[in-house]
Amino acid sequence: MIVECVPNFSEGRDPVIVTALGTAVTSVPGVSLLDTTSDPDHNRSVLTFAGSPDAVASAAVEVVRTVIEKIDLTHHAGVHPRLGAADVIPFVPVAGITLERCAQLALETGMRIWNDFRVPVYLYEAAAVRPECRRLENVRKLAPAGLPPDFGEGRHPTAGASVVGARKFLIAWNINLRTTDLLVAKQIARAIRQSSGGLPAVKSIGLPLESRGQVQVSINLVDFEQTPLYKVFEAVVRLCDERNIEIAGSELIGMIPEAALAASGHHNLKWENLRPELILENRLRAAGLL
Repeated sequence: MIVECVPNFSEGRDPVIVTALGTAVTSVPGVSLLDTTSDPDHNRSVLTFAGSPDAVASAAVEVVRTVIEKIDLTHHAGVHPRLGAADVIPFVPVAGITLERCAQLALETGMRIWNDFRVPVYLYEAAAVRPECRRLENVRKLAPAGLPPDFGEGRHPTAGASVVGARKFLIAWNINLRTTDLLVAKQIARAIRQSSGGLPAVKSIGLPLESRGQVQVSINLVDFEQTPLYKVFEAVVRLCDERNIEIAGSELIGMIPEAALAASGHHNLKWENLRPELILENRLRAAGLL
């Protein structure tokens, strides 16, 4: 059985802290750290690691332990929305395991995070125990308005709260625009996301990239079989053309399955950072997991 965990942490500027997070993951036997991606504008890092269910769950707990030691959310600034230092911790089935078992793993991990560290936890996606918490964006909206956590209460003084869950493969993907007009990025994000009547399986927001002098349409594609990457890209191109704005490029956050690339293989998505080691199956084979 192989499980992937793709936690998002509220630190993307201090390489010493990011390295410490990776070290916490690899300290657990039976876990392979597949990728680390950091963004200074988002001030956020995404780690991807995989292994047996119990080992991956233990690695998730160990990295949260390090997060609490190293990251103080009261001093955090970044453009990406967040609830906590160990912000989102999803478990993803890769081989020989069901989404339901990953949801149970998320529940057990969330309980440990509260019991061991007093960081309150919300459960989301397949692990959600309340329908209003199934979608991550709903948790982000409702938690600050007073929705109580599933485990614990209040907020950790420096680590906030964590959102733990189970889901299928998600492609985190940004399309960067050659403009500083944030309103344009927000308009395009609104036009393409499913919740606003756009493309199925697309979640998106507009964000500024001050370090690049650009803005970004930040995308979570939750079902690449339903809506391939190129369909999303073509929609953004059309909306940019209407505004006489050029696309600077697109960047992958974390990893991508082979099938997602194959479905858009004949389309130019203006990748800025795609390389073989960011293809999930390549790294799993190199780690001896496939």
